Parts: sequence; C-alpha cells; structure tokens
Amino acid sequence: MSHAYEERATMIAAGELQSFVPFGREHCKNHPNALNLQLRQLQPASELWSSDGAAGLVGSLQEVTLQEREKERWQLRKGTTTDDVQYEEELYVAGNMVIWSRGSKNQASYVYKAFTVDSPVQQALWCSFTVPQSKKDVKEVVEQTVCIVQSTCVNVHSMSGKDFISPLPFQVSTLWSTKFGLLLERKNITVDGHMSPSREPLPILFSMLHPLDEIAPVVCKSTGLFEARLQYVSDSALRVLFTCLEPSIIITYDTQQCTHTVWALRKVTPEEQSTVLKCPDLPGPFHTPNAAPSFLSTHLRNVTRLDSPASPLHCHALHNQSRIPASPGLHSRVHSPSISNMAALSRAHSPGIAVPSFSGAQRFNISCHTPSPRGHSILGSPNSTLNETALLPEMEPILPDLCIEQLWTETSAISRDKGCQASKVFITSDLCENRYLCFLIESHQQLRCVKFLESNETSQLIFASVTIITAKDAAPLEDIHTMLVLEANGSLVLYTGVTRVSKVFVPGLLSPTFGVQNHQLSTPLENVSTPARATVQHISRLEEVGMPSPVLEVRTLMQHHESSWLEDSSFQQAVPHIHMLKDPVSNRVTLELSTGSMLRITIPEVATSELVKRCLQAIRFILPKDTAMKVLVKWYNSYNAPGGPSTHLEWNLFVTCLMTMMGYNTERLTWTRNDWGYLRCSDYHWQVFMRPSMAVQGLETVLPPGGVEIHESALKLESSALLFSHIPVLFYVLHLLYEDLKLDELQRSGARALVGLLQQLAKDLRLDDYIDLYWRDYPSFIKTLKEACVIDQAQMELMAWPVFLNEEAPCVFGWLSRCLRGQDVAPFPYLPSICERTKLLVLSYALYVVGDEDAISTNMSKYLSRLSAGQKKNITDPFLRRQSSVKAAPSSGCLAEKLMVWLTSAGFTLKDLESVPFGVALPIRDAIYQCREHPCSDWSEEVCALIGRQDLTKQAHKMTNCKSTVGLNVVLEPPVTSEADDEEDGMTDLHPEVTGLIWSQDLRVQEVRRLLQSSRPVRVNVPHLPEVSDHEYIEEKENKLLQLCQRTMSLPVGRGLFTLFSYHPVPTEPLPVPKLNLTGRAPPRNTTVDLNSGNIDVPPNMTSWPSFHNGVAAGLKIAPASQVESAWIAYNKPKSADLANEYAGFLMALGLNGHLTKLATLNIHDYLTKSHEMTSIGLLLGVSAAKLGTMDMSITRLLSIHIPALLPPTSTELDVPHSVQVAAVVGIGLVYQSTGHRHNAEVLLAEIGRPPGPELEYCTDRESYSLAAGLALGMVCLGHGSNLVGMTDLNVPEQLYQYMVGGQHRTHAGTNREKHKSPSYQIKEGDTINVDVTCPGATLALAMIYLKTNNRSVADWLKAPDTMFLLDFIKPEFLLLRTLARCLIMWDEIFPNAEWVTSNVPQIIQENIGNQEQATVSEDLNMETLVQAHDYIIAGGCLAVGFRFAGSANSDAFDCLYKFARNFMQCLTTSTATVTGQYNLQTCLSMVLLAVSMVMAGSGNLKVLQLCRFLHKRTIGEMNYGFHMAHHMALGLLFLGGGRYTLSTSNSAIAALLCALYPHFPAHSTDNRYHLQALRHLAVLAAEPRLLVPVDVDTLKPCYALLDVTYNETQWYEETTVELMAPTMLPELHLLKQIKVKGPRYWELNIEISKGTQHLQSILSRDGVLYVKLRAGQLPYKDDPHGWKSLLAPNPNNRNPELRTFKPEAISTFTSDASLVSFAKYFCRASENMKHKQDTVALLSAILYECVTQENPEMLPTHMSIDQAVRTLERGDLCETFSLWQMKLVLELCESRVLQQRLRNAHQQGRGLLLSSEFLPVMKSSADRALDQWLCDNIHVLRAYLRAQPMNNNTDGNMLACFLVYHSIPSLKNMVTSDLEGCSCFPELLLKSSQLGVPVRALLRLSPLLLQNHESGGQQCFC
Repeated sequence: MSHAYEERATMIAAGELQSFVPFGREHCKNHPNALNLQLRQLQPASELWSSDGAAGLVGSLQEVTLQEREKERWQLRKGTTTDDVQYEEELYVAGNMVIWSRGSKNQASYVYKAFTVDSPVQQALWCSFTVPQSKKDVKEVVEQTVCIVQSTCVNVHSMSGKDFISPLPFQVSTLWSTKFGLLLERKNITVDGHMSPSREPLPILFSMLHPLDEIAPVVCKSTGLFEARLQYVSDSALRVLFTCLEPSIIITYDTQQCTHTVWALRKVTPEEQSTVLKCPDLPGPFHTPNAAPSFLSTHLRNVTRLDSPASPLHCHALHNQSRIPASPGLHSRVHSPSISNMAALSRAHSPGIAVPSFSGAQRFNISCHTPSPRGHSILGSPNSTLNETALLPEMEPILPDLCIEQLWTETSAISRDKGCQASKVFITSDLCENRYLCFLIESHQQLRCVKFLESNETSQLIFASVTIITAKDAAPLEDIHTMLVLEANGSLVLYTGVTRVSKVFVPGLLSPTFGVQNHQLSTPLENVSTPARATVQHISRLEEVGMPSPVLEVRTLMQHHESSWLEDSSFQQAVPHIHMLKDPVSNRVTLELSTGSMLRITIPEVATSELVKRCLQAIRFILPKDTAMKVLVKWYNSYNAPGGPSTHLEWNLFVTCLMTMMGYNTERLTWTRNDWGYLRCSDYHWQVFMRPSMAVQGLETVLPPGGVEIHESALKLESSALLFSHIPVLFYVLHLLYEDLKLDELQRSGARALVGLLQQLAKDLRLDDYIDLYWRDYPSFIKTLKEACVIDQAQMELMAWPVFLNEEAPCVFGWLSRCLRGQDVAPFPYLPSICERTKLLVLSYALYVVGDEDAISTNMSKYLSRLSAGQKKNITDPFLRRQSSVKAAPSSGCLAEKLMVWLTSAGFTLKDLESVPFGVALPIRDAIYQCREHPCSDWSEEVCALIGRQDLTKQAHKMTNCKSTVGLNVVLEPPVTSEADDEEDGMTDLHPEVTGLIWSQDLRVQEVRRLLQSSRPVRVNVPHLPEVSDHEYIEEKENKLLQLCQRTMSLPVGRGLFTLFSYHPVPTEPLPVPKLNLTGRAPPRNTTVDLNSGNIDVPPNMTSWPSFHNGVAAGLKIAPASQVESAWIAYNKPKSADLANEYAGFLMALGLNGHLTKLATLNIHDYLTKSHEMTSIGLLLGVSAAKLGTMDMSITRLLSIHIPALLPPTSTELDVPHSVQVAAVVGIGLVYQSTGHRHNAEVLLAEIGRPPGPELEYCTDRESYSLAAGLALGMVCLGHGSNLVGMTDLNVPEQLYQYMVGGQHRTHAGTNREKHKSPSYQIKEGDTINVDVTCPGATLALAMIYLKTNNRSVADWLKAPDTMFLLDFIKPEFLLLRTLARCLIMWDEIFPNAEWVTSNVPQIIQENIGNQEQATVSEDLNMETLVQAHDYIIAGGCLAVGFRFAGSANSDAFDCLYKFARNFMQCLTTSTATVTGQYNLQTCLSMVLLAVSMVMAGSGNLKVLQLCRFLHKRTIGEMNYGFHMAHHMALGLLFLGGGRYTLSTSNSAIAALLCALYPHFPAHSTDNRYHLQALRHLAVLAAEPRLLVPVDVDTLKPCYALLDVTYNETQWYEETTVELMAPTMLPELHLLKQIKVKGPRYWELNIEISKGTQHLQSILSRDGVLYVKLRAGQLPYKDDPHGWKSLLAPNPNNRNPELRTFKPEAISTFTSDASLVSFAKYFCRASENMKHKQDTVALLSAILYECVTQENPEMLPTHMSIDQAVRTLERGDLCETFSLWQMKLVLELCESRVLQQRLRNAHQQGRGLLLSSEFLPVMKSSADRALDQWLCDNIHVLRAYLRAQPMNNNTDGNMLACFLVYHSIPSLKNMVTSDLEGCSCFPELLLKSSQLGVPVRALLRLSPLLLQNHESGGQQCFC
C-alpha cells in the first residue's frame, strides 16, 4: 500500500460545521451603553469580505482598526449541570463590559450574567476560591467566581451572589486562576539607567487565596547546582505562561535563558514560611548585610512619581553573565528580599507602587484570545504618586501562602533563540491515559510534548521524554483524549498523545492534499480560468460524499493540473486557509480562517455504542499500551472515515476491524459480510422468518448463522497480524465482559451480539467448555457444535495462552447458583472498573447468601479474582490483607443492613436494581424488604431511598440540608386570612393544619386569639342613668375605658408567648407589628371613646412600656431558623419617634430568638449612642440573651459601661438611667450563666446591698436593682451549690443569708469601697441592711445557686418562721419567695399533691387557721398576719410544683394546682377576702394560675383556659395592670408557640422563669420599682419545641399517627411505654428511651433516644416534622378513626377463600402508583375479547393483590416474568435460556438452607420471603412437568449429548439446553473427567456427582441413562 494511499485512507471527517461568532458580541451591540458605539460598527469580519465592491471593503476596513479588534476577547469552557448535562460557557470582554453566557446542543446560548464596570476591563477569568471551614471534618466549600480585572482593582463575583472588590497594590500584567485562588503577575517597568548595586528586586508573583485575604508573595523552591534554595519569586525575566488546576502546576518562561520550566504549586509549609522570613544572608558579589533591609524605606520617601528614572522600584537588572540555568531568579543568588521591602510593598495599597512584569505575546494566555503586538502589555499603567506614610519600615511582614517547587526545566539542547517563548500551553492525554504537557513554539513551528506521570509515593510528577511535532497551531480535545494539530502546510491532523491518528477533513474546506491552500467551497469555482474545471467540481463532490475509497484515475488527472491552479494569483488570495485553532471545549474547536471568519467544528467520538465502548475498554485494559494504542487508532480511523457507518452497523464494523487485526480474512466470514447478507443471516431473521416459512418456495435456504461457510479450507489466519498472539487473552476479557452484560437487562442485546464473536473465537481456539456454555445460553442461535477450527497447531503455539484459560469457563449465573445451593465457590474473575456490576453482585451474594460479613472488606479475594493486565505488575488489591478469624454467624437483620449500607456506598440505586435480572436481584430485594420493615432512624438519605422508605428519605434529606430548616412552612401553606381580619392582630401565622389536628373538637385557638387581640377598639358599656349629666356620663365612659385599657396594655406580653416563633419574615418586607389600640366604642351608637379628650387625667408615658411589650411580641413571632440579616434589622427601624419603644422591644425579641448576633457592632453602637432608654434596655437584654453563657468579651465590655460597679474607680461618672443599669446587670447574669465567674460574682454580691448613695443617686427603684443583682448572681453561679471554685473567701451563702434576714453591713473589699463609705444624707439606714430592699434578690440568688442540690442545711435557712413573734418581722410576700426557694433547692422532694403543698405551712399557722371561727383565738396572735402568711406560703408551694412539673402536663400536679386555684377564687368572693386583703388574694391566685399554666404549657388545657377567660373579664376592683399581665402570661404559656412549644426544666430554663415570673407584678404600666418589666419576656428562654407532627410523605399534609413512647426507668417508676396519638407534645427527651411509630396503618419507624438525642432534637427544632408513610390499603385516622373502612379489614360476607381477587377499581385506594393503577386497568379487567383468558386475568389479579397487600409492588414484574418463563417453556419455544436461569435462581433461593433457617426465625416476627407461598410451587411443578414430558419423548437426544455425539440438524436443541440449565448438569468435559458413566450403582453415582455439584433432583432423571450399562431395565424414564 503506497504512502499516498495510506495518507488518503486515514482521513476522518469533522462534523457539525457552523460559523462561530462570540455570543457576547451580539449582546454588546444591544447593550444600552454609550461607550459601546464604536463596537456597533464592529461587524464580524466575514460580513466585510462579502460586501460588494472594493470600496465597501476598504470603507469597512477603515472602521475596523487594529485597536478595535484588540478590544474584544473571549474564552470558552465546559460546564456541567447537576444532572450531568454539558454546556459551553463563554466569557466575553469588550470595553467596560463582561458577558458570561451559556449554551448547549439542545439549548440556544443565553446570557447568564452580564457585568459593567467603571474602567476598561483588562482581563476577565473564572476562578474557584476555597472557603476554609471552621470545623475540622467539614469539607471546604468551593466558591465559583468570575474575576474582572481593572487597572486598580479586581471585582470578584461569586455564583452564590457575593461580590468583592480587591484593590491591587501594584500594576498587574496578568491574573491566573489556580487550584488555590488567584495568582497575580506584577508588571515590570524597565527603564534605562542602572540601579545601585545593593538594591534587591521585588517579588513579581503574588497570590490571593480569597478576595478578602491579603495579597501575599509567592515563594519558590528551586533545585540549584548544589542544594535546594528558597526565596521569593523576584526574577524579572520570569513570565508565567500557563497554570493548571489538576495537577496543580504552573509553567514559566525565562526570557534571558530562553527555557521553559514547570513548577508544582502548593501551599507553603510553616518551616518554609519561617525560613523565608528569616531572610538568610546569601553570599554574593554585591551584598552588604545592612543595606538590604533599609533601602526601600530610605529611598521611597523621595520618590514622587513612578516614572522617574532614579526610582529604585524599577529594579533595573544587571545582566549577570554567569547565570546558573536552573535558577529562577536573577538577583536571587545575590540576596533575597528583606522583611521591610515586603512590608512596604504589601502595605502601600496605592496603585502606584508597582513593578509590574512585562508580559509577552498576550494571546498565549488562556484567558486572552486576541494577539497583541509584542512588547506592549495589555494593561495600562496609571501614574500615581506614592503615599509616603505607607512606607514605614516597622511593618510586620506578610506571610507567603503558596510555594512553587521546580519540577522540570527544558534542557539546553533544544535550540535557544530569543523568540522561542511558547505561545500556547496545554495538557492533553492519549487514548491509553498517558498525559502530556504540550507547548507550542510558534516561531519554530514546533509543538513540544513532554510526557509526565504521577508517581506513587508522593503526589510528585515525573517528567519523561520530550517529543517534537512540527505544527503551526494545536488544540486539545479533552473528551476524546486527542489533540488537533494544524500542520505547516495548512492541513489538520488528529493526534492522540504523540501518536498520529489521521488527517481531519473539514467538509467546507478543500483538503490540502489537492495542493491548494485550503479551498473553501463557497468560492465560485466556475469563474476560475482553468482547463480542469469539470474535474475540480467532481473532486469537491467526492470530498463531500466520502473520502476513504481511493479514486486513482481522478487523482492522476488532478496532479497533472496542480500548477495551473497555483499560478492563478487572484484566485489564491481569495482562498481562505486555516490560520489558527481556538477555544477547544470537550470535542469541539474553532478554526480561525485567514479571512478572519471563524468556523466551529466537532471531532467525532471514539465510539458511540455502549457495547463497543466497553469492548474497547476491556481491550485497552489487557493489552500492552503500545499495542492497545495501535488498535484504538486503527478502529478510530475505520469508524470515522468520511461518510462513515450509521450507528446500528457500528458493531459489525467493530467486529470486522477487530478480526482483521487478529488475522482473519473478514471477506470470507459469513457473518461479517455485507449488510443484506448479515441481516438475512441474523438469528432474528432465522427465528422469525425461516422456521415458519421453510416450505415457502423461492427463497434459498439460508444457513442459520453458524460461523464459517462450508469451504473453510481456504480460511487461514494471518499470524503476522497485530493481535494474533493476543487472541486468547482478548477472548477471555471479552468473555468476562459478556458475563457482566448478562447481569444487566438493558445490555442483553449487547450480550447477544457479543456471543456471535465469542463462539467463533471459541471454536477456533478449540475451547469446548466455552462453546458448550454459549450453546446453553443461546441454543437456537448456535446450531452446530462441529468444530470448525482454522488455526493449525503450529499457529496455536505462537499465541500467548494465559493461565486462566485452562480452567473451567466462568459463568456468573452458575456461580450465583452454587452460592445459593450452599456449595463451595472458586473466586470469580473480574476486570477492575470494567466489570463493576459483576463485582457488586458477586460480593452481595457472598455477604448476604453465604453470610460472610467480611466479604466486602477483608475477604474479597475469596470471592473475586482480579484480572491484571499484561503489562501491569499484579498490584495487590487493598483487600488482600490477612484473613480475619471466623466470627459467629451474624443475624440476618444485621447482614441485610450491612448489605444496604455497602451497596449505597458503592453508588447502587433502585434504578440500577431494576436492570438486574429478576432471579439475581431477588436476594437483594429480600434484604431490602427486611430493612424496610425495621429501619434505623439514622441511616443516610441514599440508604433510605434504596430500601424504598420515602418517609425516611425525606427526613434524612431534611436533616442533611440545613437550608431547608424552614420546617413546616415548606410543608404547609400559610393560612389565608379572612376579610374580617383587616386589622392585623399579629396572630395569623399559626399553622391551622397542625392546631386543627391537636384541638380538633373545638375552636379554642380562635378564642385565645379573641382574648389576646389588642388591635381593635374595646367595647365600653356604661348604662346612662337619668340623674347623670352628659358631661359626667362622658367622664364615666372614659374612666371605664381607662380601666379597660389597663387590660389592653397588658395583652402583648401574653401574645408574644402565644405566637412564639411562628413566622418566617420576608427579607424584603418590614415585620408587621399590630397596633396597640387604646380607644373604645360605646353602644348603642358605636361612638368612639378616646382618652385624649382631656376630660380625665391620664398618667403620663402610660403607653411607653406597653408599646415596648408590643414590639417584643411582634419580634418573638420570628422563628430562630429564619434568614435574618443585619440590614433587615436596620430596615425595620421606624421613621417616627413615637414608635421607638416598639422598635426597642423588637430588638430585645431578636436577641431572644438568637438573631441579634447578626447585627453589626457598628449598628449596636449607633443605637446605644442615641441614649434612648428603652432602646438601650432592649438592646442590652437582647444581646445578652443571644450570647447566653458564652462569656463573650465584646458584650461584657458593652454591658460594663452601663454598670458603675464594673467600671474602674477612677473612671468618669456616666449618667446611665436606672432601668438601663438594671438591664445591664441582668445581662451580665445571662452572658456569664453557670460559668461561676469569680470577679462578676463578687461585684454582684456587693451590688445586692448597694446603699442609696450620698446624693440619693441610687435611691429610686432600689428594689429592682437589688433584685436584678441577686438574679444575676444566681445565674452566674447557677446550680454550682457549694462547689463554687475559688470563691470560698467571699462567703457567698452567708452574705446572702445576711441580706435576707438583716444585720450589720460588712466592710466591703474591692474596688468600690469608696462608693459605699459615705452614708446617704437623707435616708437613715445606718449600718444595718435594709432587708426590704435586699431580701428578694438574696433569696432567689440562694435558690439558684443551690438549685436541685437538695442541700438541706441551706434549705432550712429558708423555712418559714414558726413563732408569731418572728412572723411579724417578715413581709408575707417574702414568705412566698422563701418557700419557693426552699422547694427549688430540695427539688427531689416536691410531690404533686395537696398534702405536700400544705406541709410547707408552719405548725402555728396550720393550728390557728382552721379554728378562727371559734372565739378561742389568743389575743397575742395577729390573725391577719397568719392568714396572709398562710396564703402566700401555699402560693409559694404551688409555684414550686409548677416549676418542678413545668411542661410535663402531669395530671396529678394539674389536679392539685387546679384545686388550689379554685379555692383562691372562692376566697376572693367570700368574707375572708377582707382579712387577707383583696390584693394579697389576687396575687396568690395569679401565682397559682401561672403555676398551673406552667405545668400545662403548650397543651391548651380547657379548664385552665376557662380560668384565664374568667379573670380576663374582671376589670373592676383590685384588678390592675400587673394582674392582667399575669393572667395573660398564663394564657400565653398555656398555648405556648401555638401549641408547638412547652417549658423545659433545665437549670437555665428555671433561672429564666424565675426572672420572668417574679411574684410582684407592676401596679401600673410605668411601674418598675420592684421588678423591671422587660424581664417578663425572658420566659422565652425556657421554651423548647417538643411537638412531634407526623406528616404524610405522599400528601405532605400533617396527619394523625400512633406512637409508642417508652420512658426510662427512674426512682419513681419502672420503664413504661405509653401510647400517644401524634401530633403530641413529647415529654422531656432525657426521660425517654425510644419513640416508635406504630403500625398497622403507617410503616413502622423507631427513633432510639438511648443512643443520643441529637436526631430527635433536630427533628423537633425543624418544626417537629416526622415524615410517615401510609401502608397500602390503609386510610388515615382522620378519614377512618376505627379502621373499619380499610380494604384489608375482614369482610363478614366474604367467606369464600377463592375470592382473593379484587376489583381493579379498588386498587386506587391501595396505592397511588400510576403504573400499578394502569396495570390493574389493562391486565386485570376481563374485556370482551378476553373471554377465553379468564384464568390469566384471575392469575394477574391475584398477583397484583398479593404484591400490593404485601407492600412490595416492585415484585410484580418478578411474578410476571416467572409466569412468562414457565409458559414459554411449556410451549417449548425458548430460544435463549436466560429467563430459565432466573427462574432457577428464584427456586434455589427459596430452597436454600440459609434462607430456610432465616425463615424459621422470621416467622416469629411475622414476615417471610417475598414471593407468596402458593405461587412458586405451582410454577415449579409446571416447569418440572414440561421438562420431564420432553425427556420422556426425547431421551435419545440427551443420551447423544452425554456421549458427545454430534446432534442432527432436526433435533430440538433448545429444550435440551433448557433441561441441562434447569437441572444444573455440569459441562460435558467435567462429566467425562469424573467418569459418571462408569458407575455401577446409584449410591456410587450419588457420591461422584455430589463432588460435581449435581443436585439429586437431576440425578434421578439422569440415572437411567448413566446406569443402563449395568442394569437391564434402565430404559424407562424417570418422570
């Protein structure tokens, strides 16, 4: 074959030719930007050429100057969406604009983002930054960004929507994207004039790891002559040409040495950082030790303009003649940069300090695609003066982030000219996965390819040989592992690595073989004056039709006329040729023609059919690399020849190509003949047409496709062929591939195509075992078993026979079948990464069927033998470690779980399972079924999807995706408000679907809304008596309204608790705050009553605190999971000053729900400087609550400013309002909660007894300050008891006791001594403690410090006194506090009954209260004191019960407290009220009511609601603002968070509740004397979500579900299980053991809490949504409360068992699965024409019923397939034994010992195997019957087979193959070797056959044949 022919033959056609115009250009034209006017004239060049006449051409050319062309640049890259759809992205730059567009084959380009910046864009590039995560185990987030470079800054826009602007401290020539971030190359300005010798060059390479990070210099580690050296990259001769992300390398060019160097880019190690910063003194000719550090600082001060020639910044290089070739730096040898220059450079962020590097031909950057004139840098250089202050030498140095390490440098052998800088660098890989680094040297027309490999030990790269290809241009095509090279003569050639594949023929351009510089067909050829015009046209058509056939006659003509074409110069100019290649993306590339127009072409794939791809993979895997490469290149050329084959013939072509390379003469093989012959011989044709129509005349009888034609004598193999010696190896790998294809239903046709090739090779290689195997698989396809070997013995010996070919033919079904029968199995061979499915299923069987737990870890090699390729060392697999010792047999449940988890980790999904053949898949389905019944609640989302539990999948998905924390709002639509609610009452956001389920019987939620709404006017009903004048009547109405307003103003406190955390704000809208409406309407005429009429006196500032509470209530609606930003908080700030109080409350609420941490410190400062009292209170308390227990320093400073005691004694006195001080003190308590911080405890202890001060500065509201200090002290030492570390000298408990009972003031130690020295001038307290002030704080502090410690000695201090004398000394309400404090300390002794409550009352009171009616009361007893003390102590006891059982809904506690509440209510209306006093009774009643609602928090109990409603209506008498507040707080707690929240009893919660429920309520709305009103809202800190809401995963609606909740055992009760109907409030989690969703309606689900509560807590915090799934045929509880309507409910009329079928209409109630519904519709309904198929319909209905009721609809196809297999077998027309194999595997699974054992265990749990018990035996007996029937009639066929006699053509081989497969009869070879025929009796036969693994069932059928030699009567058949 001549070279010319070779050249012509190996030519491939490029496809999809289209002209290319960057999309951004079109978009820019329409962009409304005046600066782009010039661009509009910029037409694509192709239009200019075609414009008519020369004048037009010249005119257009004048417009398009070089500068204009320069302005636009673009780059393309490949992008992939989440679902693997590939598209192209283009980044286009023109002027000030950057346009990022996307487009793909099936979607037109569209603009993804467009950016316009202020100054011309100098470069735009994509870059990925990694954002390091704070947690160790979290993997780093990668931010994908686009970076836009301007002269002074870089704009970075990330895809997640963040924008950054990073200023550039120097002029930059180019930016490069790397694996770690951006690499900046500084522009180098060289000037004439020499530098002074001592100067050092500044670094030229810098890195920026994140837009917010500092720009740091890059360090380089180069290998010198003697040792590696480390320094900054400061060689001004260095240019970066290319950076690559994977592997992370950069390529540089040294302009002086003219060499290219490859560096590895990596993070700097700490040692390297310290080495560089130490600034080592390197000996050198110009170095003076002290000159270096100071030169910058001294000289830069005088520099004003950058361009002055004397500027030291120009670092003019002294050409050092003796340069060491390997070194990267010019001055690096001399000295490395000192710290101060670095500092100066880094800190002077003025664009002026720049020594930017000169960048050569700019178009070699990947990012800039237009050639620029050499020598000019693209980036301009703005002159700017230097900022002197920036250059102080004392700056700290910048730590370098990245290091480049030298890997490879060009040898000096390659010619060194000045201009040999690479213009293009890329990495390409060849078809055998070798990788090359290629750089194009344009001036030499060379492409240098350096092969590199990654070494094993480290991630080091090893660079091997350099290959030089002559080329004008080149571009890599990643997807097909090739590169396109433009040769010097203008032809395009495809290379893979450095192997030439073929020329590429571009349909639109004439090929250069015709001697023309790339003709373009659009040129009118007729006008050319050439005699050969006709031929030319003929040739061009030929080109289009198909290249490869060599048309020799035409060729001679063409050569003859070549010269005449070339002489025609006018023609030659007009002929465009390919000028360069640009923008390669996957397998597409743009050709730029000399005319300037651009064409985009696609280079075809290596293979499109899946089967061919996998065969090529296998061939590539097993052959040596060079041979594999030849095969692939040969295949690529034959497949992609111009006018190549269509896809369905790809396989034929492949077989022909492969067999030709093996040495076959493919012309002579029947089945590789031309297409018509192929189709007529195909087995399909044979089965469909030939067998029925053999009798039809006129058709010649076509032989069934059987390999070789009759006269095979002429067939010889060419032993010199490329693959001849590899035939056996190739046969084996293709056989393994065939076995793998058999395991995939979707690849069955591929397996059948492959078997044709395999059986031909098997015959030729004389491998009877394999031929037998293929014949058993496809009996009708492979008719003849005659050996047709065409390879003689001598040739056989030339082949390389692998050792594994001599063993038994591997059959995967046979292997699995032996597993199921419990026989020993040999390891199954597999090809790594090609036969993955084989590996997966073999190991699954080993794990689940054999029961070997270690099959998937240490014992892999027991079941799989990995094939290693010829040229590879047998690298031991990681799983060939030592065998583990034998473990006890694991339970099946745990095996199933293991299997599921392992399959998921291997990426196996349900979709994959559907393509596994049904018999093979059954054990996996069985494992799935087991796991589905009893899943773990903490499995990953993928495992849950695999076992088919959508409820768990959804749950797991929600847990892993933090974004979807919005919980129920995702599930439930927000309620539609009715028109009546025009006045926003602030309570519309509760979830009616949930509340409707919790309280389904009544409208209590609406009632609570009615009671708590404050946005509508109240009804003022005052009867108009005749004697009252009109004026007095108006006054009377207004007084009545004032009374009602006391109630209205107290409502928000309750409303905040009621709507707690129920709303997710929209970030673009302000938070709606309901109005606080203080007007009234008077019936009958509905006239408005207003307080502002001036008729009555209204207290000043009456509404300031109520509006604060209103703001808190509105803010508390925001759920903690909402997205709240600092900007949104500020955006809510009201314009009008009168709403400032509301905003203050809103800020406090944001702190309570944790959002205030997002508020910027600057804003906090702004709010505090306004010195608005309310705002300060709200902000301080909010910030403290948000930072609860964190000891945050910045917040501590913030609070300390407001507490004089925490300031140093010399500080200026700040004028801080008293209530702000109180808030700050409580804030300290919150921030330091339970930390036991010594200093704060000391200060707070002193503050409890703070004297009023000489100038009375502290005298107002002293009580609330003292109380706050006590509460704060209690919080700081919360629950520490006597273990207060380091505070023994403070004597905290004794000091507190003294504050409680009184006594002498102690002398104060510490800083504030001075303040306490001088006594007050007006208040006479003397040295004694004022107990009325200090007692409450001290009492509660003791309670909190000793909380739950059961410390009896401290508790006894708090006992109520039991003598009249002492009782007189103590305020009754302090008794309430003491009783409460004592009980909280003795936590475990609180019991929920009336006896225990009354046991707190001292003896003296108990004795005398009862007999007050008798007159025997002694005179010295003050009855009033006793009664008051009694009531307060009882209230204290009740409150303690409330705390102890808060949120538990304990029925005993509720009964007890409810009884006391009723008692107090009766007392209020009887005479005793006069003794105790209305006020005291009312206080006690309020406290007991609060205690009841604490116990029933979140439960919405009706009785408590009635009590609250009764008290809500009482507005007369003693009912003041404070009592109303208490009652509405009780109402809020009762419906806490709309029933979704309840109270916790943790220490922190109790502390918060003590602050909030302090039993002294304000007398009026401005009263803060005893307790700061804002603290009432701290109750929120005790709330925790404990509502569990089952949500149906199909409808996504909340529903009812039964739960079993198991309690842990405690000292009071055993472990118990209670049944709850969810949605329900769960008990506190630490009390629980497990929660279980019970059947039978829903799928069971266990949540184990003993393992840890995180899983359940995360469910509850995400709105408590627990996904559940209804079982088939079940109705939800809402529709069917008693379970009578269910389809599975026993029907009393249906006594007849045959009526198991059901009407297809009923299916929809069982399942919503569309496929099942339509199956019922079309297959289970007897239509007119199916009358004769009644039994089929009945069978299908029964199968459907079975599958649906057993909850495994996925078994329906399995049932159907088994049924079909048996029917086909009965008809006797099985052409392939595939379905029979599956049937056999199913039967073996059901009979396998392992499963029998498992079933015995499973029957106790009530679930057996997947297939129903009746179905399989019927099917089995049918199959047995059919085969036995055949055996009776055809026993001679079997005998002939067993004796290896050739079969006649008319025998039925199909049934014989079925028989052999079904009965597991081993291959002929094995039977002959074990000499079964020689047995004399059945026992001997049994023994021999058991070694072969023949089942007894089969032996019984074979024994008559095998034993007939020895027994006379052996003719009869066993049936």
